[in-house]
This record gives sequence, C-alpha cells and structure tokens, in this order.
Amino acid sequence: MTSTDSADKRRFLVLHDYGMGGTWWWVHARSAQQVLETLAWVEVVTDLETVARFEDEELEEVDIDASLMPPGLEGLRAERDAQRGREGFGALADRDIVYLRRRWDEEDDEPVVYLMEVGSDGRRIRQVELAEDGTALRSGPDDWPFNPPIVDLFDPALAGQEISQREFEDQWTRAHQVEPDM
Repeated sequence: MTSTDSADKRRFLVLHDYGMGGTWWWVHARSAQQVLETLAWVEVVTDLETVARFEDEELEEVDIDASLMPPGLEGLRAERDAQRGREGFGALADRDIVYLRRRWDEEDDEPVVYLMEVGSDGRRIRQVELAEDGTALRSGPDDWPFNPPIVDLFDPALAGQEISQREFEDQWTRAHQVEPDM
C-alpha cells in the first residue's frame, strides 16, 4: 500500500460483487462515503462477522488517494471519475430504498420493463416484470438464484429511471407471483 496522509484514514472492507463471485480489498479512506464516491460498483462491508472473517486474509491493501489503483479497482475509479460532475450524480445514493423503471430490450429476448425496489446496496428487494402483452410477474429474493447489486446508486443515469413508491406498489399488487423453477 502506498501511504498518502494516512493519519486520518481507517481501513474498510470493500467488495465488488459481480454476481457469480466478488473481489475484496482493504481500502484506507477517511469514510465509507469517500470509498463509495471514489469507486463505482463497490460496497463497504460493515457486517461484523464478515469483517472478522477477512481480518486474517491477505487481501490487497489500497489507499483511496493513491495515484495508481490495483487491477480491478482502476476501472472502477475511472468509471466513477467519468460520472462525477454529470447531472444526477449521486442523486439516489443516500436513500434506503429506491424505485426504478428499467427497460430490457436485448436482441434474443422479448422487450420487457422491470420495476424494481432496490436497497441502498444496489440489490433488488422486489421486482415486477411487465411484458409488452400486459403480463405482470412479481418476484423477490427467494425467486432468484443469486442477487448481486444490479445498480450503482451514484450512477447519474438512474435519476431519470426513478418512479414513485405508489407506482411500484400498484404494479406489485396487480402482478402475479412468478412460478418457481422446478
């Protein structure tokens, strides 16, 4: 670790969860907020049991102010740097719950709109899938094989995708429960 005025910094356990796994670091910063404002797509892990489990691991130690970041973090810092200053940057970051409308329009799939209730860590809490034919399916964590963060709440693009809690709840109420995979 390169030290850059570390007197007022603490060590934070930081995770970049990419769904089927994750990358972990010890990041020295002034606050958890500084970590989140500096690095895209990471979370500061505060669960005491998880932090204790990693205490003896030889994770890479990184200073948040270092001019060079290790592989994995360099791209996440570059992404955050590109977002900073854009309208909407961090507009949703301090919320416990956010409601979003996102369109999924991939070549191999039918277009669909997802209404999502998302926690402060960027993970889905509940979701409604709205198909073009009017079908609405609701699902929650018990219906998903894994639940990595699907949004970075500092992303300025998310501000334009926000919907009201009422809109989400209205759709949740009318939607049918997704059938579990057998």
